[in-house]
Amino acid sequence: MSSFDTQFEAFAEQVQQELREGVTSFPTVFDLSVRVQKLADAPETSLAQIAGAVQTEPLLAAKVIRMANTLTLNPYRGQITSLSDAIQRIGLSTLRCLAFAVAAEQLARDHRSRQMRLIASGLWMHSIDVAAWSCAFAHHLKRPDPDAAMLAGLMLDIGQFYLLARAARYPALEGDMGRFAEVVTTWDEPVRDAVLEALEMPERIITACAADPFANTEWPPAELGDVVFLATLAAESPNPFDNLLGSRQRGELLEASVADGLDRDGFDTLMSEARASRQELISAACG
Repeated sequence: MSSFDTQFEAFAEQVQQELREGVTSFPTVFDLSVRVQKLADAPETSLAQIAGAVQTEPLLAAKVIRMANTLTLNPYRGQITSLSDAIQRIGLSTLRCLAFAVAAEQLARDHRSRQMRLIASGLWMHSIDVAAWSCAFAHHLKRPDPDAAMLAGLMLDIGQFYLLARAARYPALEGDMGRFAEVVTTWDEPVRDAVLEALEMPERIITACAADPFANTEWPPAELGDVVFLATLAAESPNPFDNLLGSRQRGELLEASVADGLDRDGFDTLMSEARASRQELISAACG
């Protein structure tokens, strides 16, 4: 048996066992995300305690301040310099997003293999893109929950991030990236659902991530899952696993959606209106 097959079997066994037992442990780079999540969900936690946790990761703190000062979240442009004020401005859902974005960025850099780093970096950029479009669309559709849309958009591919992190223990897997990509897409949904449940994400976020995008063609989009699906159509940074598998690209998916009833003119107008907000949010998350 080749080293690829040996490590592939071990990797598969580990993932299957974690799914059977429930995901209870996370890669080290996600520690801060989990800590922020638990603090944000505890009713007795003060804003000062949350700010104290954020301060332990300077990159996250900088992104929080930058996000709070975007035009989308701070239209009156009163400069925010206090971390506590910034967290209060962006809200806890957006803080969760930024904490995960920082963790995912670190994960992308942690892989020793250049090939795996490129895959992880591409997945990170795709997730940021989808999250930014989700938030921008919700904002321009005047939904009351653009922060929830951002969180759902960012969580959509968390199963793939989890599998990438686990794959770091099995370097031979990069010997056949096409086969690895097939495994990732096969286990993406059950692993994502298990991770979201372990993180105790709100039910509406889990539902939005699991929604069937072709089940509803109403315009304007009524459900959170519809907004996130539109964001995947708008995303300009491709999912690297889709590329590896030769899956349908954005244009083909958009045409299929139009054929299924999507209002193309309405979608194009929404993209045009939301593009500036999307770019500002991406700059804040990636800067």
